[in-house]
Amino acid sequence: MITLFFILAFYSCSENQDGETAGDLSINIKEVELATEIDQMDNLIGDIVIEAFEMQQLGDANRLQYNSSIPGCVTVIVIIEKNYTEVTLDFGVEGCLVKGRLLRGQIVLDHTKIRDAREIRINYGLVDFFVDDKSVMGSRSILRERTNENGNPQFTHTIDITVFWPNGAQASREGTRVREWVKGFGSGTFSDNVFEITGRWTVDFVNGNTHSYEVQKPLRREIGCEYLVSGTVAVERTNFGGLFDYGDGECDNLATFTFNNNQIIDITL
Repeated sequence: MITLFFILAFYSCSENQDGETAGDLSINIKEVELATEIDQMDNLIGDIVIEAFEMQQLGDANRLQYNSSIPGCVTVIVIIEKNYTEVTLDFGVEGCLVKGRLLRGQIVLDHTKIRDAREIRINYGLVDFFVDDKSVMGSRSILRERTNENGNPQFTHTIDITVFWPNGAQASREGTRVREWVKGFGSGTFSDNVFEITGRWTVDFVNGNTHSYEVQKPLRREIGCEYLVSGTVAVERTNFGGLFDYGDGECDNLATFTFNNNQIIDITL
């Protein structure tokens, strides 16, 4: 019996090449999956805010001709006082289906317009906001540049949000993401637009674990697709790290994670 005890103890504590047990790897992969869920929610919220802002920059005639991807179940309330504009996007208590996700609550954004300014700062907050069954809290600011060094519009997002899952999981994200508008600007519709995303951020989990993320290859966000279609992100944590790869441009929910020891895990987004 004593011999059996030590054999079981040995195998239960066996480690991989990075010094982690199989249980640790399972936890780490789960945390990476939760972080990608935050990515999807963050991208969707960013899409909505940017489109709502751009619509308000159009003249009345152009706004009527604009083919919006924000559905009619969203109540849009606009308050304009001199150069100050506040826009409330109300998804209702029962929720509104946006790009396959049920959104509830409100997004409130505001900005002050300065004539001929090359930059505008957009602030927004989330009020009783849910994505499907996940509660999302936080506020952000976006610096909107008319043109960057490539001649494209660019949005620099300062991130500070917390997500609560129904099972008790919780994670907070802080950092910076830069969206370069590489395709579709000024087309009169938002669904054909393409952004490339760079940046770095951290994700803190309620269990005390912290992950650091840095984009290695720009993440491609095609508005017509629910998922990021390509790009890579480096992930680092104590005794754990690797590269998250969104693929080669196909619109699908498949990705991979390659640990530092070259072990590859398939991820379903």
